[in-house]
Amino acid sequence: MRITVFGATGGIGQEIVQQALASGHQVTAVVRDPARFTVTGAGLEVFRADVRDPEALRPAVAGRDAVLSGLGARRRADAGIAAELTRSVLGAVEAEDVRRLLVVSAAPVGPEPERSPLVDRAMLGVINSLLKPVYDDLRAMEGELAASATDWTSVRPPKLTNKPLTGTYRTVVGGNPRSGRSISRADVAHAMLAMIDDPATVKQGVGVAY
Repeated sequence: MRITVFGATGGIGQEIVQQALASGHQVTAVVRDPARFTVTGAGLEVFRADVRDPEALRPAVAGRDAVLSGLGARRRADAGIAAELTRSVLGAVEAEDVRRLLVVSAAPVGPEPERSPLVDRAMLGVINSLLKPVYDDLRAMEGELAASATDWTSVRPPKLTNKPLTGTYRTVVGGNPRSGRSISRADVAHAMLAMIDDPATVKQGVGVAY
């Protein structure tokens, strides 16, 4: 496939690029600062652009089979950036008639699993309170997706780690895995690449966790 990756300098974005290249895909990595991007490989194109400008992004997505985005706030102070940048990506994707778009959201944006243990509910309440602006931003981002014409998927991981790829994790379409408390960035990337061709995930939020 021909894939474009936004947020390619981030932890999940770099994993998407590396795993996609290893699988033989052609990958366009969209970055603001190429000096921060260290991934190399056959089939890789590095595209420098201001992600806030949809017109500047159109050449990066034209003719692609799928667009994957790891864009989002890395800290509370960055809240608002996920919806803003995803809006730009949507503008470019829809202008170029690219159908498939997958983005990273977060588990607290999805529904609480049924019969969730008390400790999990308490932990979720604390996290929601501490990071409310970030999750409000992600909810706004998902609203932008829902209003679009794309075949979108929002991937919702819990706590992210830098542990290696396992390829073994749980997914729940329209929900979250029960007591799913963490997952590695490498496995989130793996899940996103696997969902590209999965029709059950189209226009859905998908919880991923160990």
